[in-house]
Amino acid sequence: MNDTPPVAALAHVNLRGPAPLIGQLRTFYVDAIGLREGPRPRFRSGSSGHWLYAGDRDVVHLSIDPESGEGTPPSSPRTGFNHVAFACHGLADALRRLREANIAYRVDRVDDLHQVQLFLHDPAGTRIELNFTGEDLPP
Repeated sequence: MNDTPPVAALAHVNLRGPAPLIGQLRTFYVDAIGLREGPRPRFRSGSSGHWLYAGDRDVVHLSIDPESGEGTPPSSPRTGFNHVAFACHGLADALRRLREANIAYRVDRVDDLHQVQLFLHDPAGTRIELNFTGEDLPP
């Protein structure tokens, strides 16, 4: 019997919605969060969107839903999903980007982990957690 778990890691998070919302999400995750847009393969299904990277890993996939129309998608379904967390560095720069983009956030500290956490929401309402380990809030 093989004791290796079949799941090695979380591959990515996919957010799906109408094209205008996907455009807003792309801007948010690139400009405010600091991900970068990178290569996205062509799919036989014809789906379109953006792949956003942290380093060399695609971590957020943004998919345009052609059936959603141009309106705002319904609120998130009631599931156990609470938030997406990113391990980050460069707390001072992150705070500057959030302030410049006029994005509200909440700060928490986890002393046992020597970690500063920022909590905010993307344009679709998804809760985002940014973790900065070994960094302190600027004066």
